[in-house]
Formats: sequence, structure tokens, C-alpha cells
Amino acid sequence: MESIVLLSKLHTKQNIEVELTMSEMDLTAAESKATYEEIKEYVLEHTGLKVSSLYIAQVKQKCGIIERENYNLSKSENYRQPKCPPEKEKAIREALAHFKMIR
Repeated sequence: MESIVLLSKLHTKQNIEVELTMSEMDLTAAESKATYEEIKEYVLEHTGLKVSSLYIAQVKQKCGIIERENYNLSKSENYRQPKCPPEKEKAIREALAHFKMIR
């Protein structure tokens, strides 16, 4: 792509035609990221399970997908956070694989 842009800035009498189809291009990182809502919908549609954003975040963290820092932390020192059940974790992992976020 960069070469095409640079070639287009040349002032010459010769033309270079380049045809590039979208199917030949690799999936970009931005295109491969599914939203939490898309993941929830996929899991519900394929397994009938409802999953929370918390569970999705936990599974993404286990898979090494870097998330932004959580600023809504509990002010209590002894707060308990529910852990994602194994059947929901499996369903979320399948959704992440479907969206090509993990292999």
C-alpha cells in the first residue's frame, strides 16, 4: 500500500495500474476484535448461556489478550469477585476463536 501511495505522487507520463482485491488482504488487528456484545450474542446463540462482561474479561486475560486498566475497582479491601464457571469459559473461548481473537 505504501508503494502505491508513493507511486501516485510521481509526476510522470507513464501510468502504473495496480489491482488489489480485499480478499487478498490479511485481516487487520482492528477487524479481528469483537465487541463484548458480539461475544455475548455469539455465546447465547450457540450455547444458550448468558455470559457477563466480567467473565469475558477474565477469559481474555487468561488467553493473554491485553485489556485496558479497570478504573472501577472496589474500595473495599476484602471484596469478592465471582469466577467464570468452566462451561461458560469454554463457550467464551469458542467465541474468541470464532472471531479469530485466539487460536
